[in-house]
Amino acid sequence: MKRSLIYAIVLTLGSTAIIAPSYASAGTDDGRVPHVDGNSQFPPTRWGIGGTFRHTFRLHVPQNSKAVTQILVKVPDNVTISNNIHDINVVDEKGQKININVSVNGKTILLAFAEPVAPNSKLEIDLNKIKRRNLGNGSVYSFSAREVGIDAEIPIGVAWFRFY
Repeated sequence: MKRSLIYAIVLTLGSTAIIAPSYASAGTDDGRVPHVDGNSQFPPTRWGIGGTFRHTFRLHVPQNSKAVTQILVKVPDNVTISNNIHDINVVDEKGQKININVSVNGKTILLAFAEPVAPNSKLEIDLNKIKRRNLGNGSVYSFSAREVGIDAEIPIGVAWFRFY
C-alpha cells in the first residue's frame, strides 16, 4: 500500500514537471534592452473549443535602457484575439493600470504608451479572451519595442504557451 502511494506521488510530481504551462526567453539581457521576463497562461473560462484563455506577459525595462514608447505583440496563427481593446490591460509592478492606446491589425497588437515607460520598470500585459483555433503544440508570441529616440523596432523576446 505504501509502495503504491509512493509511486503515485512520484508519477504525479514527474508529470507536473514535464507538463509546464509556459516558457519565455529574452532576446538579450545585457541591462540595456527591454525584455520579456516570463509569461503565464490561465485556465479556460470554460472547457472545449469555445473556451477562452488569458495570456499574461511580464516585461522588464532595465535601468540602463531608454524609455519605451510602444510594444508590438505578434500573435500566433493558431490563436484568435478579442477585437475589444478593453480585453487588453497593462499594469505596473504596483498593480496600477497604465494608460495605453491599443490597436489591433490582423495578428499584430500595438500598445502605444501615453507616457513613455521609464527605465527600471516592470509591466504586466494581460491579453484576455484568447481563443485557440486548433489544438496544435502551442503558441509562440514575439515581442518588439520602440524606444525614445529610436524609430526601429527592437526584438525583445518570445513567449511560448502549451495548450492543455
